[in-house]
Amino acid sequence: MDNLTIITEFLLMNISNSRELQVLQGLLFLVIYLGAVAGNLVTITVIVRDAHLHFPMYFFIGNLSLIDFGYITVTVPKSVVNFLTGSKLISLKECATQTFLYIFFGSSELFILVVMAYDRYVAICHPLHYGITMTSCLCTKLAGGSWTSGLVYSAMHTGTLFRFPFTESNVIHQYFCDVSQIMNISSRTVQFSESVALGVSACIVLLCFVILLTSYAKIFSTVLHMHSVEAQNKALSTCSPQLATFILFSFSGLFAILGPVTNASTIPALLTAMFYSMVPPFVNPIIFSLRNREIKNALGRMFNTSFHLSKRVFVV
Repeated sequence: MDNLTIITEFLLMNISNSRELQVLQGLLFLVIYLGAVAGNLVTITVIVRDAHLHFPMYFFIGNLSLIDFGYITVTVPKSVVNFLTGSKLISLKECATQTFLYIFFGSSELFILVVMAYDRYVAICHPLHYGITMTSCLCTKLAGGSWTSGLVYSAMHTGTLFRFPFTESNVIHQYFCDVSQIMNISSRTVQFSESVALGVSACIVLLCFVILLTSYAKIFSTVLHMHSVEAQNKALSTCSPQLATFILFSFSGLFAILGPVTNASTIPALLTAMFYSMVPPFVNPIIFSLRNREIKNALGRMFNTSFHLSKRVFVV
């Protein structure tokens, strides 16, 4: 034991040693990050400010946008700084914090998507009971339960991964502290415990997927029996984005959990990590905001109000 070196910092490896490519990669990440942040913050602002959107569906979309904002902020800014400065270092405490928050936001998003599916199920399959069922109290409990479940889930995984010191390697072949990469340099005891935890996680994701598919099967069955084509289109327009988002997020998450772990920094590994860590927060505002007529109308009203106020101030 005296000969073991306790690791206190890690090296986040790049796919290339070329400074030009590293800077280019950093700028690309920065553009994606700014686009995701802008989209999610605009969505949250519109939902909070516009009284026409103070309904359960938009309440959950606002929670999803807040989660996405945190999800991409946990990993990308640090990687952008590293790419632009040429640094590869991240401390053990920073890595543990990043891992905890990354799992926290990721699992919370999974649970909030299931809650959103339940909201759409009640709205479409039991519309007469929607106002009675989806009360503000229940919505708050469902959202709070999603955040709390994500917190407990993250604490369990992070505690397992970082319960023993790292002594063998400090090289992480990814641009952030990826769970699979951390497992790869952990002790055998940690690898076994985390493998069991990840197996349970995969079962939870599959269970959520079954629940969501069951909900949407009943939703689409109800939609097909609607006599109004307009009602059918409206129901499908609100449900399809949620289903697409869940499939994108859950399957990319499963691939991240169960996929092969590379011992080298390669372009396919980088693109895979970008797909499950950056694409959902970037795409979700487009799916839920730009394709939603009510949010687009609210966004137009907000910009018109801001324009008239600024025009008034300028005239004065």
